[in-house]
Amino acid sequence: MSNVVKTGGSDPNNATSSTTFGRSVESQAQMKDAQKKGASTAGELLNVYRLVPIAEPDDPNWQNAPSHGEIVVAARTAGDARIVAAARELDYMEVDSAPAEDVSTANASAFRSEKLYTVVELEHGRHDLRRGVLEGQVRTDNIKPTQS
Repeated sequence: MSNVVKTGGSDPNNATSSTTFGRSVESQAQMKDAQKKGASTAGELLNVYRLVPIAEPDDPNWQNAPSHGEIVVAARTAGDARIVAAARELDYMEVDSAPAEDVSTANASAFRSEKLYTVVELEHGRHDLRRGVLEGQVRTDNIKPTQS
């Protein structure tokens, strides 16, 4: 147990914060949108992004999530591009598997990791696209079923 206290008080500092991953208004909106695969409104301004794997093939980070190669998506922002790509992956709730640390595998996607993928903007402000994957194949073997 630590004897560290918060500045200006006597309450112990347990070295944690009250913030949690994915709880911001923006994160919640992006995840809600991602659940609606390809959801977008007519005439919505979208950008075209390429998600490119940047980690070496032997990088230990690939152990938790397979590489899908390069993917091109239409999305609102670079962060949204990661969400759109991750939404195309198989989720554990769709197969006989158990989650590791969450109620969804969306947060564990390789697309969400800046150590595995970088996002490059190709085009800006297009009205003629729908939000979703434009090029590339998103693998569906990112989850192994518990029964064969």
